[in-house]
Amino acid sequence: MNYFIIVLVSILAFASCDSYKSTVNDSMANASENDTLAIKNDSLEYEIIIIEPGFNNWLVTQKPRGFYGQNYLESKNRLFVSEYNNRVRNFQGYDRNLYPQEINYDFSLDYGYEVNYLLYNYFIYFQKTYNQKFIGGRGRS
Repeated sequence: MNYFIIVLVSILAFASCDSYKSTVNDSMANASENDTLAIKNDSLEYEIIIIEPGFNNWLVTQKPRGFYGQNYLESKNRLFVSEYNNRVRNFQGYDRNLYPQEINYDFSLDYGYEVNYLLYNYFIYFQKTYNQKFIGGRGRS
């Protein structure tokens, strides 16, 4: 089973622990179910869950579903996942709280548009929120 997004949830949990503790504590007190996105596909046996305070509010300000093609999103996600996993492996060069575990994203699987759209936008959000720069990422805006 591909539980690559469950790994992403673990990463989010670790990332939100230390890097901006006072902001997280304040926003977590006000966090609601609106800060959780879950998509599940039983036939492919994968699940994506994004738990990140503020992500949903940020997501509605981004380009709408359908703006990017699935091929574009998949190619960006390949770059982002590769970069992210390289940072996990280079544990001396990057914060372990931000990069605790590799993301199991199988480049040969078709996860569909929705998963790729959310993953792409999460990586953009991650870069902006944690002041990270990935190859192929957007400039600061």
